[in-house]
Amino acid sequence: MLNRRLLLTCAALLAVGSRAVPAAFAQSITDKGAADFINTLGNEAINTFARKDLARPQALARFRDLLYQGFDVPYISRWVLGKYWNQATPEQQKEYEKLFEQLIVQTYANRFIEYSGETFRITGTKQVGESDTAVTTQIVRPSGPPIAVDWRVRKKDAAHKIIDVSVEGVSMGVTQRQEFASVIESNGGNINGLLKALRERVS
Repeated sequence: MLNRRLLLTCAALLAVGSRAVPAAFAQSITDKGAADFINTLGNEAINTFARKDLARPQALARFRDLLYQGFDVPYISRWVLGKYWNQATPEQQKEYEKLFEQLIVQTYANRFIEYSGETFRITGTKQVGESDTAVTTQIVRPSGPPIAVDWRVRKKDAAHKIIDVSVEGVSMGVTQRQEFASVIESNGGNINGLLKALRERVS
């Protein structure tokens, strides 16, 4: 259900530390706050998972904290559900948000296990709308060409949060919104079909 390539690439940010910004790209950093936010989040994640004294439950709990520290999970989950969010009952909304979080945590945790030496480098930032910044990066792999990833960061008050990730120009949020809508529509417009699929995925 979840687009695996998008999620695994998104997880690379939380699985690796960043490289210093190359001098050639320094002039491209227009929002240092957003760039520093992405850089700090990556470093905190790798420091956590580099600790061998942490049991898996502890590491997952810390990862969940980092997830909420870095991503606006409630916003993302509701935006991805689209028009069906308002059509869902409060009970369905509550279960959906819980399942969505579990799915992300499980997928990202598995990514850590599969980690094979990727790093990322920040190449610039650009303003998107009134309150968002796209932090442009490259995921550098031990083998194969680098992957272009844009992190859409929203600043609210003094805090930054990631609200979307685009990989090679493909939005994770838009892709998931389309996939979730397809599952719901194939079940006659009933969100219970999506909830069932999510339960099976996280079980």
